[in-house]
Formats: sequence, structure tokens, C-alpha cells
Amino acid sequence: MSNLGLQLRKAAPSIDQVVADYCIGYYKHLSLATNDAVQSKQLNLTEEVDFLKNLLASAGGREEEVEKLSKELYESLKVQLDENKAKLDVTGDTSKRLLDINVLQSHNNKSNINTSLSVLGVSGDIEHTGRKMQTRVDLKKLAKAEKKIAKKVAKRNNKFVEYEASKLIDEQNEEDFDSFFLKINPLDFGSAAGKSKDIHIDTFDLYVGDGQRILSDAQLSLSFGHRYGIVGQNGIGKSTLLRALSRRELNVPKHISILHVEQELRGDETLALQSVLDADVWRKQLLSEEVKINERIKEIDTLRTEFEEGSLEVKKLDNEREDLENHLEQIGEKLVDMESDKAEARAASILFGLGFSTESQQKPTNSFSGGWRMRLSLARALFCQPDLLLLDEPSNMLDVPSIAYLSEYLKTYPSTVVVVSHDRAFLNEVATDIIYQHNERLDYYRGQDFDTFYATKEERNKNAKREYENQMAYRKHLQEFIDKYRYNAAKSQEAQSRIKKLEKLPILEPPEEERTIDFKFPDCDKLSPPIIQLQDVSFGYNEKDLLLKDVNVDIQMDSRIALVGANGCGKTTLLKVLMEQLRPLSGYVSRNPRLRIGYFTQHHVDSLDLTSSAVDWMSKAYPGKTDEEYRRHLGAFGITGSLGLQRMQLLSGGQKSRVAFAALCLNNPHVLILDEPSNHLDTAGLDALTEALKNFTGGVLMVSHDVSVIDSVCSEIWVSEVGSVKRFDGTIHDYKRYILENADAKGIVKRH
Repeated sequence: MSNLGLQLRKAAPSIDQVVADYCIGYYKHLSLATNDAVQSKQLNLTEEVDFLKNLLASAGGREEEVEKLSKELYESLKVQLDENKAKLDVTGDTSKRLLDINVLQSHNNKSNINTSLSVLGVSGDIEHTGRKMQTRVDLKKLAKAEKKIAKKVAKRNNKFVEYEASKLIDEQNEEDFDSFFLKINPLDFGSAAGKSKDIHIDTFDLYVGDGQRILSDAQLSLSFGHRYGIVGQNGIGKSTLLRALSRRELNVPKHISILHVEQELRGDETLALQSVLDADVWRKQLLSEEVKINERIKEIDTLRTEFEEGSLEVKKLDNEREDLENHLEQIGEKLVDMESDKAEARAASILFGLGFSTESQQKPTNSFSGGWRMRLSLARALFCQPDLLLLDEPSNMLDVPSIAYLSEYLKTYPSTVVVVSHDRAFLNEVATDIIYQHNERLDYYRGQDFDTFYATKEERNKNAKREYENQMAYRKHLQEFIDKYRYNAAKSQEAQSRIKKLEKLPILEPPEEERTIDFKFPDCDKLSPPIIQLQDVSFGYNEKDLLLKDVNVDIQMDSRIALVGANGCGKTTLLKVLMEQLRPLSGYVSRNPRLRIGYFTQHHVDSLDLTSSAVDWMSKAYPGKTDEEYRRHLGAFGITGSLGLQRMQLLSGGQKSRVAFAALCLNNPHVLILDEPSNHLDTAGLDALTEALKNFTGGVLMVSHDVSVIDSVCSEIWVSEVGSVKRFDGTIHDYKRYILENADAKGIVKRH
């Protein structure tokens, strides 16, 4: 239909150009669909034209003109559709026909293959309906070539974005660890002496896969040997930055080795200790080369005896032997530099510090759960000692003893460490510098731990706010004078002077508003003791192997208890006994009959129906209230406004945790039992949780690895070890010193 744009303007004179272009494009799409065998069968012209009609009417179209144009569009498309159906009755559906080999032979070169496909009515990829054939394309080479293209484009535009490679590359067939490590960190026999291992990347943009920008004109500066903590709100892009560094999508010098701990180790029959040794791919490859070279030298010595001395063959063999010996010497120097002979002892020490007993180090990796495999990934990274070690929330997978060990280990780490974490105590001990990621930029707080950074940031924000408010007041004062005396002859010169002052004032951005969250656990009615009491309780799945033995503890309405200890020592078992999910083999569990318990575990977060909104899910899981009451209750945990009404799959990990906290409080519990409540919460969420627990009128028992939360909330420490649970005489910091003294005595920590 010609001059459609003109007719649209006639029907709707005030139509926006964007809407007009959309209508024209939509009509062209319908026109093409009427000529397509498959689409024409599914096409409902009446509905499609009505859609355009309603669109034009909503754009301010005249009713009569819009109606007239709609009829013309319908008639035009109907004619095309009828013609196509008539043609199909004669020729049949050509979309499923095999290619005519004669046509292909007459168009058999690269320049006109597209013409051949066009003649045959094929637009796009050829659909193969017969036996599935494997592509002859070398997928590894294709992936490598496309990554080179992506890197060139990124470098040219100074933008780094997650690259979508060819659909031929099966993303599930990821490279094994060795191949990926060597690709990121190629083994270089050239001397790296004298080369700086500082990292300076000037003015780059960073995007995530959907095109959302997380950094704009940012600068990354990492001094070798420093330990950087990256902090910021959930979802700000901290993990994306680490991933870009780990894959060298950012311009990190080639002589700097990188390793990133971001996912758990894939389990197989490899022993835990061997899997850590294998993580040092350079050492593994050098040892393998050493064996192969020695075997070849033996072969040469044998072959040499078969030829006459001084012959051409002997000279060739001697030359080869000399080259091999030179390379063998280089390998030996490399192995000495990396202290290869001490590798096994160092790997065993790291594993022991992270909670692996001597026996468990000899177990296959597939026998460990996900949390322990994450520890194996961390152990492998620590063993490799890369120049740039990247850690993403490492404390989430560790217990307090393991975090204490990791903190001590990293304090003496000889290279650069970048860690994303919300654990204040961990950052206070480990970080030498803080990088604050916000508003698409990176702010550096050099020589500061987390507490110093937080205080400095608060002071900066206050100063920025004060400066902004003072300038706005000064601008207002100048503007008022200008407006009053601009046209006054006696004061015009002064008004002009103030105009110049106003123009010279720097333009200040309004200071960033700090996001605050408030939690509030509901007040509960008082109960008379005993609330919960365990007397001489023993438990085990058989009497010969007890997990708990002669435990005597109690929880009161004013209790603030932290349960700590190594993973696997019975903490979760004790919680289940307290909840009466497990019955003790001996002893007594006394509970007030009116007692209501709120029990939080990571399982509660995982069990949320992510396709529903928080309000809908709570109304189904905990019926009996109105939507307004559910929204008000969610608001007490920072899920305000539209957050309670949108699908939970769109919420961050911290927001999902807050929904789970809100749910466990719907029955007004007298005691809160919390298993790792701090996971996924950012700094604002942790502050809110800490304050809410301190103000709660009931009792609290928490299993947590976050020393800052424990120190702020808990007045009593229970330690689970050697099959028992006992009160610890001291604070959480005293307990950490106790752990480190024991580790020091065993020679676990001092290993550099």
C-alpha cells in the first residue's frame, strides 16, 4: 500500500513520528506474513488490523478517517492473503521442500549462494529435518576467533561487555580448569624480573549481558601486594567486575597471573589433596614436561648407538639433546622458584586450616557436599598463589574457625588480593584498602579498613551535603538580588556583577542519598521459665557414634546466644533437637507449652515461590490476613512499595532473605532460631538485622560466621566441638584468639 505515511498523517494529524513509524513497520510485517506459507495459516487479519486501529485512535486519530484507513488496510492485506492461498493450492507448501541440486550446482560459489537460497524461497538458516549431522566447524577455533573480535571491538570503543558468541558454541561444554587457566595465564619462560605487577586501567565502561551499564568512565588501580575490599549495595555489579578481571576482559598485563574463586569444584574421583596439587597447572605441566623430556633423552641415547660417531644423524640427535637439556634446565629453575618440593605439605596445611581432616583429604572430591567443594575451590586458589587473587564472598561458605584461618593466611599473602565481602570483621582484618562501588564509579579509600572507610564515607557525605546546601543557598541569594535589581539603573552594575559570579560557580551534583532499611521483629508476650532447656541430652543416629553427648544448655526470653564451631560438629543437629525435629537418645528437652519459635534457614529462602509476588506467596503460605496487612508486615522488613507486588525472581538475594524473615515472624514467635541469617545481606541489611535483633523482646539463638553481627547482638557464646556443646567463657573475639592459638600450636597458620 503506497503513501501509508501520508494516509496516517491524514487520519491522525497529531500522531507522534515514533508511533507512525511503528504502524508502518507493523503493516510491512503483516504484508510479509501473508506471503509466508506457515505464517499465513496462523494469521488473523481482523485482530491484527483492529490492533492498528486502536493504536491510531489512542494517538489522537479522527474516528471516521481511522475507520476508513483500517478498512483499506484490511482489504489490501486480504487480497495478498487470498492470492497466496490460491498459489499454495497449485504448488503446495514449498517451505518443506528439499533443495534442488541442479539449482545449487548453478550457484555453487560463495558470491551467489545467498541468491540460490533466495530462489528456493529460503530466508535464514536451512532447517535440517533428516539425520542430525555434526558440524565440521572447529568450535574451539571459532570461539577463539570470536573472542579476539570481541576484544578488538571492546578496545576500540573502550567498552567492555559480556560477549554473545556464535550459537554453534555449546555453552554447556565449558573448558576444563587446566585449559582455561593456561589460556588466561600462559606459561612464560621469559624473565618477568623488573616488570611491575601493579594494575592501572584508565577510563573504561563495563556492562552486563543485557546492556545495563554498571561502570562509566571508571579507573581501576591496584598496587601489588595490597589487599582490596570491594563494597557496595547488592546488585551494584561487584561480582561482574571480578569476572571481567578474571577473564582479562579488562586490560590486565599478561605477565600477571589471575585466579578467581566463584563456583564450587566439580566432583570426580580425584582425591581432595591431589585436586589441590593439580590446581597449580604450571607445576603440573612442568612436571609432565620434565618426565617427557627425560624419556626422550633416554630414547636419544639409545638411538645414538645405532649410528656411527660423527655421522649426520648423530649430530642431529646431539643438537636435539642439547635443546632438551637447556629446556630441562629452565623447567628445573621454574620448579625451584615455585618450591615444588614443598607443594604437598603446603596443600595439606591449607586444607587442614579450612576444616579438612587428614582422613578427609584422602577422600574423592565427589564425596563432598556443595559447601565443602566451595572450600576446595578456595584451597586450590590459595595453593596456586596467583599474582592477583579474586575472592567473591569467601566467608559465606566458611565457619568461624575457617574464617579466622583464612584471615590470618591472607594477612601474609605476598601478592594482590581483591575480595568482595559484606563481612565487616573479615574486611577489618584483611583489607589494606577499600574500593566503594556506587553510581557507576569506583571510589578509593587507601590505607583504610572497613570501619575507617565507613566513618570517612559518612564524613564525606556530610561535607558534600553541607557544601551543596550552602551553594544552593548562595545561588538563591544571588538570584534574588539579580531578579530584583536587573532593570534598576542605579543597581544594574551590581546585578551584572552577581550574574558573573553566578555563572562562575561550579555546578555541584546533589549528594547521593544513603539507602536505609529498617527491620522490626514483632513484640511477643512474656512466658514463664523454663522456655527451652536441655538436660544431659545425648543424640546420635546410633548409640556407638554420638553427635551430641551430655549437653546442658537453656534459652530464656532475654537470651542472645551465638552457636559457633567448625562445620560438621553438630550445630544443625542441636538446632533440630531444640526444635523437637529429632528425639534425643537420652536426657530431657523441656519446653514451655505456649512457646512459639521462628526458625530461619537458607532452605526457607530457597523454598520461596519465585513466580509469585511476596504478598501472594504469603497469603497462600500463611492465610488469614488481608493484602494490606501482608504489605504492612513486609514493610517492617524493608520490602516496601512495589517490591511486595513484583515477582520474587526479580528481587535480590538480600530482598528474598527479608521476605523469609517477614514470613517466620507472622506467628509472633517468642524465640528466634537463625541459621546463617547474614548470608546475602549487604551492609544496610546487616545493620537493619543487627538493630532489629537487639530490640527484639524475645530470645535469640543464631548460628553465624559473621563476627561483627555476633559481637553486636550476642552476649553469650556456645561452642560446639568434640561431640558436645558448652558455654564459652568470653566474647567472640576471645573465641577467635583461642582458635588461632590452637592453630598456631599445630603449625597450621604460619606457613609462608
